[in-house]
Amino acid sequence: MPSVQEPKLISGNANRPLAEAVASRMSVHRGMDVGLCDARVERFNDGEIFVEVFENVRGEDMFIIQPTSNPANDNLMELLIISDALRRSSADRITAVIPYFGYARQDRRSKARTPITAKLVANMLVEAGVERILTLDLHATQIQGFFDIPVDNLYASPVFALDVMHHFKGQMEDVMVVSPDVGGVARARDLAQRINAPLSIVDKRRGKPGEVAEMTVIGDVKDRTCLIVDDIVDTAGTLCKAAEVLMDHGAKEVHAYITHGVLSGPAVDRIGKSVMKNLVITDTIQPTGAIKGCKNIRIVGTAPVFAQAILNTWNGTSVSSLFNHKTLKPIYEGTYRD
Repeated sequence: MPSVQEPKLISGNANRPLAEAVASRMSVHRGMDVGLCDARVERFNDGEIFVEVFENVRGEDMFIIQPTSNPANDNLMELLIISDALRRSSADRITAVIPYFGYARQDRRSKARTPITAKLVANMLVEAGVERILTLDLHATQIQGFFDIPVDNLYASPVFALDVMHHFKGQMEDVMVVSPDVGGVARARDLAQRINAPLSIVDKRRGKPGEVAEMTVIGDVKDRTCLIVDDIVDTAGTLCKAAEVLMDHGAKEVHAYITHGVLSGPAVDRIGKSVMKNLVITDTIQPTGAIKGCKNIRIVGTAPVFAQAILNTWNGTSVSSLFNHKTLKPIYEGTYRD
């Protein structure tokens, strides 16, 4: 078997621009061209997915870049089939780079006779030949325990910390980080500690599933620039309501930093009409034209951190070093200048 010379990237159709950006960043780091593996991922007329890899991958360290976002089932099947194709082509190791891990919200049995779909997806990935997972901001960190293979869960908060310190330079003393619910306090606290800001909580109580009956602000947000921090924004109803409640309690401005912009249904329209000044999301899910055109949605790239994480995985160095925003600053050089 030939020795592994360079990491090889392959992409499905879920977020091709991100995969190309990761390859471009790796080319800069390596000082040589790192392109996406030549392959086709297509559908038959009945919707079945077909994969064909046109390059020799025998003995290679393969990285599949494929978020399992909408349409989640199609993108998940693409990931599984690509992995199976690589395994049957004698790839040495297969790492699934899943910027957005779909089905992560189904991580436990919330009531009787319901599935734990996140565990089912974990089993399917391993059975398809995936030997390592690289992802960003899992909705529930315990999902790492659903796998018997290594799972590296990166965090968006170091990237967000760089963004906050750049865009709010000179007014950091007014910034307050806000968790939109009690369950997200750990995530919000992490960003608050990185930027040395106080923490507040919006306590929401639901009348019935999908509807928020009451919201209470815990903490003094008067005359503060509030940053709502979360991992997923879907229909944006709760987010926009939380922004209104914060403004009603005297906040000077409300911004939101949310990792995965699912933004389904009326979400973009709601955000466009919201009292929020800005919603900052990452590009883990490929943004639609409507998202790109919304005046108060801004997108932060994740290619630099994924490129470095892939290189660290390939050459056997620490991935956890990327948890520190001071480590990430040189990687994002040119994006955030003092």
